[in-house]
Amino acid sequence: MSASLPASSRAFSSRLLRALVVIVVLALVAFVGITGWFYLQMRGSLPQLEGEVVMPGATAPIVIERDALGIPTISASSRADVARGLGFLHAQDRFFQMDLSRRRAAGELSELFGAATIAIDTKTRMLRLRARARSAIDAAAPDERAVLRAYVEGVNAGLAALSVKPPEYLVLGVQPRPWALEDSVLVVASMFLTLQDSVGRREARLAAVYAALPAPLADFVTTSSNDWETPLVGGMQAVPPIPDASVFDARVVPPPARPPSRSDGGGDARWIAWLSPPPDDDARGSNNWAVAGRLTADGGAIVANDMHLGLSVPNIWYRAAMVWRDARAHRLAGVTLPGGPWLVAGSNGDVAWGFTNSTGDWSDLVILEADPADAGRYRAQSGMLSISTTHEMIDVKGGASVPVEIRDTIWGPIVDRDTNGRERAVAWVPLRDGGMNGALAGFETAQTLEQLFDAAALAGVPAQNIVAAQRDGRIGWSIAGRIPRRVGYDGRLPTSWADGTRGWDGWLAPSEYPRLIDPAEGRIVTANNRLVDGAALRFLGDGGYDPGARARQIKDDLAAIARASAHDMLPVQLDDRALFLSRWRDLLLQTLAVAGGDDSEPRRELRRVVSAAWTGRAAVDSAAYRIVREFRARVGELAFAPLSERIRQVDAGYSPLQERSSEGPLWALVTQRPMHLLDPNFGTWTELLLAAADGVAKDATKAGGIAKYTWGRVNTVRIRHPLSTAAPMLGPLLDMTTEELPGDSNMPRVQGPTFGASERFAVSPGREQEGYLHMPTGQSGHPLSPHYRDANAAWADGKATPFLPGSTVHTLTLRPVGAQAMKAGVRQQ
Repeated sequence: MSASLPASSRAFSSRLLRALVVIVVLALVAFVGITGWFYLQMRGSLPQLEGEVVMPGATAPIVIERDALGIPTISASSRADVARGLGFLHAQDRFFQMDLSRRRAAGELSELFGAATIAIDTKTRMLRLRARARSAIDAAAPDERAVLRAYVEGVNAGLAALSVKPPEYLVLGVQPRPWALEDSVLVVASMFLTLQDSVGRREARLAAVYAALPAPLADFVTTSSNDWETPLVGGMQAVPPIPDASVFDARVVPPPARPPSRSDGGGDARWIAWLSPPPDDDARGSNNWAVAGRLTADGGAIVANDMHLGLSVPNIWYRAAMVWRDARAHRLAGVTLPGGPWLVAGSNGDVAWGFTNSTGDWSDLVILEADPADAGRYRAQSGMLSISTTHEMIDVKGGASVPVEIRDTIWGPIVDRDTNGRERAVAWVPLRDGGMNGALAGFETAQTLEQLFDAAALAGVPAQNIVAAQRDGRIGWSIAGRIPRRVGYDGRLPTSWADGTRGWDGWLAPSEYPRLIDPAEGRIVTANNRLVDGAALRFLGDGGYDPGARARQIKDDLAAIARASAHDMLPVQLDDRALFLSRWRDLLLQTLAVAGGDDSEPRRELRRVVSAAWTGRAAVDSAAYRIVREFRARVGELAFAPLSERIRQVDAGYSPLQERSSEGPLWALVTQRPMHLLDPNFGTWTELLLAAADGVAKDATKAGGIAKYTWGRVNTVRIRHPLSTAAPMLGPLLDMTTEELPGDSNMPRVQGPTFGASERFAVSPGREQEGYLHMPTGQSGHPLSPHYRDANAAWADGKATPFLPGSTVHTLTLRPVGAQAMKAGVRQQ
């Protein structure tokens, strides 16, 4: 029997309920109101697609026609006006992306994100890239500055034409800063940071190996040579022999204690992961190739390119076609980089070109010989010099500015100390006069391979393998970007430059650059692998070449095509066959077959899956592929362990698998099986291999079962906007749909969870209408735009979309100030 509440209590409960209802209703109204206000604000920052806009500085009307994917064709009377139009588009579609690029290079991210990015900014400020970008502008040719100035006018006009600032600035509560001339060079600097080693990390790792191991063993461990090599010029290079036990015996020398791990220097890990990704991502790489006209169906030479970079929203590239006339008509088509007025890769009708990272050695660590009486001085050829000190301030949103002291030498900024406590400076290409610039106009007007390669040799861009095709069917390869002339040393390990016998002596002249034009084979393939030998290799150095498996697979794919067309290139780009891992599968099966009486159920299941379910592809539903891949990684960790532990006494973060060129020494160890290099924890190499297999089985079982341990579960692609990285609740609005995709690192279809083909295209110059080009995400960086994600499906599914923009859907005209005023006066009359 329950007792009823007193009347007063019932009345209070009723009032409380009514109050709660009112509060909830008011909260919902407020939420809807705020959401509606934010939605309306966002709509106010959508790019303008049609109508007319006044463009300061324009000399004639600039017509922008967009197709159904939002891809523009910019038509103008001059190259400068085309740059104004492109700047306008970049600002309206991608300004926040441009802003992040310039701030990343300048060390100014904390103005947007506060204390979370101070650590990133502090490291970058040491390079003083903004000051160097200003110097590059001062040194630029007048016509180059004129195009850049026109582009800047277009960017700032496009930003001003938005009725509301871009949505990212609404979220962050800051105002966008206008674009400046040096900002376009800083965008180039940001690409240097992405593609090159700015502080000599790899050289420092190599130095740690040679400090910890005898030289013959260090030579073996650090070699890039392997039996997958696919050079363009010269032959394969043998892996150095495994040194015998008299050099080093892991079973006699006691293993050292493991040192404590190093701090990452602080900062918010989410921003560090997005803005400063690990430089040794296993999936990094790019592919490009050319097929001569004599091997194609229509006689036109073909260039294909897929540049592999970090995937984010929006995509790094912006598609565009640009049309103007001076002494002759010009039509460019391909991909541009938001922040600059240039066509990065594509076709100008006479030549077409694409890039892969050269993977050469573009930075050197210089050991300083300090003055014993004054630590602020160091020895140079001219005598004792004082270390130059510059003080700058990092402005921090919501906090006090942070002072930064930058210590510099005549060779570059001081970045670290070696194991003997000696300070080291870094010499890096973009820190030298002429190493970084916007001199890309020669690409746009080149009519022959020779003209293109001459222009490429003077371009201040991260050194790239440029593969090109000419309208008449010729093909060629060279290096784009400045190459330092090393004197007295090979640049592989840190050294002193104090006596003047070692160092950099200017840049190579275009006539000295390695080139290959019209090879007898009729095909050229590059995929971040070693391409040359001899003097050319000494010029380029070794920045950690790819083994060459991708290049060989592409080369063999192309050889199987009788009379190629542009569209025959897409299946090659999507080739996900696991040829590189096939011998590792054989090794795993051989290892499991000799398990004998220790043939446990997990081992039998591994053998069953790897034997019966192997499709030979990095398919999303393949457990066999994932098992073999992880088996190789575990074998590498165990096989190198006796050496790695010693190297970590010098460099606590060292891992041999950071070097994607580790395949040569690793395969030599597991096939030759030297007992003196076997980890003492194992009695035989078979025991080590079984331990690696057991480790994979254990992980697979914990994850739900060996048969369910599929590649797609780990190769799940997440293309995210930088704001959702820090604020996941924004993910549904800002990010692409998460999906499992095939592909991996050592095959043509390079694909990782946050890394992959930033575009895929194939084109024949003069036959652009027969080519294709697709890329992830979409043209616009605005989440309410229909072109924010409408290109992503074709990229993920591997479907071709036309290389050239399609039929016009929207037309926007940018009119000169005087012309607009004249039109207004006519209307008033």
